[in-house]
Amino acid sequence: MSKTKSAVICGGGVVGLCCAYYLARDGWAVTVIERSAEGADSCVQGSAGYVSPSHVIPLSATGMVWKGLKWMTSARSPFYIKPRLDSELLRWAWLFARSCTPEHTARAAPILRDLCLGGRRLFVEFAGITNNAFELKQEGLIALCKTAEGLEHESHGLAALANGLGVKSVVLDARETAELEPGTRLDIAGSVYFPGDAHLSPRKFMPELLKLLRRMNVAFKWETAIEGWRTAGNKITAAITTGGEVAADEFILAGGSWSSRITRGLDIRLPMQAGKGYSLTIEKPRFQLTKSMILTERRVAVTPMGDKLRFGGTMEIAGHDNRIRPQRVQQIIDSARFYLPEFEAGDFAGIEPWYGYRPVSPDGMPYIGRFGRHSNLTAACGHAMLGLTMAPITGLLVSEVLGGQTPSVDLKLLGPDRFR
Repeated sequence: MSKTKSAVICGGGVVGLCCAYYLARDGWAVTVIERSAEGADSCVQGSAGYVSPSHVIPLSATGMVWKGLKWMTSARSPFYIKPRLDSELLRWAWLFARSCTPEHTARAAPILRDLCLGGRRLFVEFAGITNNAFELKQEGLIALCKTAEGLEHESHGLAALANGLGVKSVVLDARETAELEPGTRLDIAGSVYFPGDAHLSPRKFMPELLKLLRRMNVAFKWETAIEGWRTAGNKITAAITTGGEVAADEFILAGGSWSSRITRGLDIRLPMQAGKGYSLTIEKPRFQLTKSMILTERRVAVTPMGDKLRFGGTMEIAGHDNRIRPQRVQQIIDSARFYLPEFEAGDFAGIEPWYGYRPVSPDGMPYIGRFGRHSNLTAACGHAMLGLTMAPITGLLVSEVLGGQTPSVDLKLLGPDRFR
């Protein structure tokens, strides 16, 4: 009788838990190590809840360097890098600039499509398993464009690229857009509609996933930090934690924006920056939406979640800085009222802003696959704004890699050693 193989998941966010699910399903003995308490407010909890096959352009898109330089002059901009003397930030910025090319977008887009479509398919499976307790809504996404110029840009940019990759998009004028959401007034020039997109309630998905994992006998070590490693040759033998050593056959790095810190002492360079995002959730909005939206020029997401309505956005590269910047929160409020004029400032009064740290790689692509230096360490991190969308497919890919199967998505551009 063969010995059951063991795996340690380093990180208990949505990606780590999805890795645990697919490994446990394949018969692995799985332990999840998480530095926070059970039920803590992980990065995904306050997210927009998008499941987005439409997001086929990486963050390091063509022209982002010049946009980034322009946006750095305003702390209210959608993408803001706080200037600071930090060697890791400087290296990340150099690699980011090097990736902002048409050639990179052309290579990355098909892989992002496959990851996002795979994530959507697996969320539909989860909905079937849980009786859709996390409110998956397959209603599509509307990218609202305030100006004719913005609509023209989206039509010839994202919409054209998505259609070319088999991800359906439809360009609509203001009247046609209003017909999709007749319950509210929109101040826009038009939109791009992505009927294949979906959304869900992250705060309901995470508890449901934990229930599944407990039924599968996954072990958890909450409030436990990884402080170092035991190695033998090119393999890791144990993680040294605040609760003692944890041995396993395989280790999966799923620490989100903290992943680079977790690997200290392993001679691994994993360029990563924490991209802070904010959200505001109105408990009783003055109208209901059926579809998720993007306020395109302002880069703000709008998502109906049951009876609630969530507004989220901004990408702030400022390290793990726990300060809330009022100007960035105000930018979300102003954007909501700019596109959806029925809202008033008072609708957002008293709402405590949420923030979380997205793990951002320099080329806008996640790290998925084995490290060369340590043959039993596998990366599952760096998903930036698509952590929720890609979490299930990342978990499946990790289980395929560890099981010696051919991955269902090409991992050539996703290897964790690509910047070494």
